[in-house]
Amino acid sequence: MANKTYAYMLESLASRGALLAALIDPMDYSSPAAAVKAGVSAANAGADYILIGGSTGVGGELLDGVAKDIKSQISIPLVLFPGNVTTVTKYADAVYFMSLLNSRNPYWISGAQTLAAPVVRAMGLEAIPTGYIVVQPGGTVGWVGDVNLLPRSKPTLAAAMALSAQYMGAKLVLTDSGSNPADGPLPPEMAKAVSSVLKVPYIIGGGVRTPAQATALVKAGADILQVGTALEKDGDVNKTVSALAKAIHEAGKGRKKEFEV
Repeated sequence: MANKTYAYMLESLASRGALLAALIDPMDYSSPAAAVKAGVSAANAGADYILIGGSTGVGGELLDGVAKDIKSQISIPLVLFPGNVTTVTKYADAVYFMSLLNSRNPYWISGAQTLAAPVVRAMGLEAIPTGYIVVQPGGTVGWVGDVNLLPRSKPTLAAAMALSAQYMGAKLVLTDSGSNPADGPLPPEMAKAVSSVLKVPYIIGGGVRTPAQATALVKAGADILQVGTALEKDGDVNKTVSALAKAIHEAGKGRKKEFEV
């Protein structure tokens, strides 16, 4: 099935209400083996799918090796979270085919996508159109992507930008505060505003470290929480993922959200 991974996401949302995506950036680990171990542990501990990628340096043999080894040991999808055209590998199931909507540089809006599209097709990857919005403080991705950062205090602006992504054909919308933001994850008020206008799954990334934070964002309307730094920094991937997955699934229990995709 051409859209197997996206169908899995929708089916999982229908049954669980909210999902946990565990992000592995191989550059954040001491070795490729450590990154593989974290990805496999996250899958075994209750993550709904595994992401692999990062803003800098992830590609080539490193990406191929880590993706291949994780994929061979998990039963859930492995999805690419690309930082540039090099962050693609045939060993994944799918790729967030992202347009960075609030970049000042058209390369990140449509240029990189033009270069990557033939490669994605040749590799047989499932491309999931994703509207990508970077919120203050933005972290590395904000700097690399030359982003006009969306203010955390402007939920109506975030909602308008998210709605524009949906109207332009995005099948997922992702708001990202960057890696380990000092002010924590996206404010629930912004999550509520964004989710209220969308008819496609809404992902929040950046800053989620605790079950309480996860619960608040799911109750505010997030469909998927994307967690990366917590896996690498908190030391015990099994414990961290298990606690976050439990909180996310519990907060999403009973939700019957209708998506128009």
